[in-house]
Amino acid sequence: MSLLRKIRDTGRVAEPAPPRPAAAPPSVARELGGSAQVRCVDAGSCNGCEIEIAAVFGPVYDAERYGARMVASPRHADVALVTGPVTRNMAGPLRRTVAAMPEPRVVVAVGDCALNCGEFAGGYGVEGAVGDVVPVDLEVRGCPPRPEEIVAALRTVTGR
Repeated sequence: MSLLRKIRDTGRVAEPAPPRPAAAPPSVARELGGSAQVRCVDAGSCNGCEIEIAAVFGPVYDAERYGARMVASPRHADVALVTGPVTRNMAGPLRRTVAAMPEPRVVVAVGDCALNCGEFAGGYGVEGAVGDVVPVDLEVRGCPPRPEEIVAALRTVTGR
């Protein structure tokens, strides 16, 4: 059997895409036009959320098919994925990172530690939650959050 005939007879062998997120995108996300450049910022986490973010951009969850692409510089980024409680040493760099991002920008707090300091609440080196340092547009709950939830947040931003 020829290869082309096998391809024709087999057809499409991929599962359908999950349904679009029901949440309304943030108002600034509408200006991004369906794609977003993402910068991940570790503000003092235990790296549990970073492992899940790495899975989000890997081949299984593949956030790039929904228009989200990881970039290395905040000057190229539209979205900041911030993880962990903000430590005293990272408060200034986080503010400067978000300020370096062009408008419109979206800040996503990823994980319980980013939302309310989680296990690190009251620690001597903790400045506070991400929302205490920079304005937050979206929240992803969980310790660590499931990759599907991070993808859903990115899809909310891109609208795809």
